[in-house]
Amino acid sequence: MIVPLMEAVADTCGGKAGALGALLRAGLPVPDGFVVPFAAYLAAVRDLDLARSDELDAARRMIEARPVHATVIDALGRALGELGDPPVAVRSSAANEDTGQASAAGRHDSFLAVQGVSGVADAVRACWASLFSPRAIEPYDDLVMAVIVQRHLDAEVSGVMFTPADPDDVTQIEASWGLGPSIVGGTVTPDAYRVSGDGSVTRTIADKRTRLDRRGTRLVMSDVPTRARNQPAIDDATATRLAELGGEIAAVLGGPQDIEWAITDERTWVLQARPVTAAPPPPSGVSDTPLTGTPGSRGTVTGTARIVRGPGDFARVHPGDILVCPFTDPAWTPLLRIAAGVVTETGGVLSHAAIVAREHAIPAVLGVQNATSRLHDGTIITIDGSTGTVTTTNRTHS
Repeated sequence: MIVPLMEAVADTCGGKAGALGALLRAGLPVPDGFVVPFAAYLAAVRDLDLARSDELDAARRMIEARPVHATVIDALGRALGELGDPPVAVRSSAANEDTGQASAAGRHDSFLAVQGVSGVADAVRACWASLFSPRAIEPYDDLVMAVIVQRHLDAEVSGVMFTPADPDDVTQIEASWGLGPSIVGGTVTPDAYRVSGDGSVTRTIADKRTRLDRRGTRLVMSDVPTRARNQPAIDDATATRLAELGGEIAAVLGGPQDIEWAITDERTWVLQARPVTAAPPPPSGVSDTPLTGTPGSRGTVTGTARIVRGPGDFARVHPGDILVCPFTDPAWTPLLRIAAGVVTETGGVLSHAAIVAREHAIPAVLGVQNATSRLHDGTIITIDGSTGTVTTTNRTHS
């Protein structure tokens, strides 16, 4: 019913849990935890009519309304007790998640700062139900979910790292203050580091205005003190150590990896590792246009700028529009299936939005300050995801 994380394998626990299990078995620093495997999900939904139809909301509601079985709750209680009943992170590990073909970045639900068996049971059920969310239902096959439960880390600094296909190439690292969802969700523009094969480091330090932290069982966004906003989140020596750790992870898992990491009490932890499905473009030296950001996904496209500040604007986006928004979180994933390109005000090249854009082969430019006010809804714009530039014309389209 419960699988120790060190024993997890992809066939029974999903790719995400399987990768963490492999890293633990290799002696790498992964937080303690356990997995609720595919078998528990299949037992929970065995008598539910989860027909693969257009009734996604109905399927999701059926799972959400189904109490977690007492045997699962008992097993969760014992497993949490063995960890010391700390706050935990509860993460999805679906069969079609974190594969070499598609990352499914941000498609399924995960939760931080969960406390107690009741809260964990609710989070497990929510992860199961997220199989049928609009952002996750593509593709239809392999609809089965395992769930990872790990000790929550109150990170002082966290980030994402992409290891290279060739060990002599550059390792890309993004870092910011606090918990990782700020970076993977694109709500902050992180510091960017490039560590070459010879160990040399180049860095671009961002204005990191907000951070996410745990307060009890809540996640709280707060302003970063002015003096710290433009301070490097990590030093060059730490970037070099991260790159070395990334190389070890890539060797264990057999290829370039997209790695989420965190630092707490001066110790570095690996939170997730999955195959790099689409490499980001190289940084651009272009800076002679007022609308310049970070190259996020290769390609050039011209289309209608559609300013989207929140879910209330989603219905206004039509196929072929260029999405212009403050940032994108997982709820925005369906828009990236129909948009011709995306421009964000914050976020880095290793954020979920950038990863999904690359997987859908649409251009993306990230971190264009005040893009939603500097660009006008209905304007025809051209974005170049290889150089990180946005240009406008005098034409408009309603």
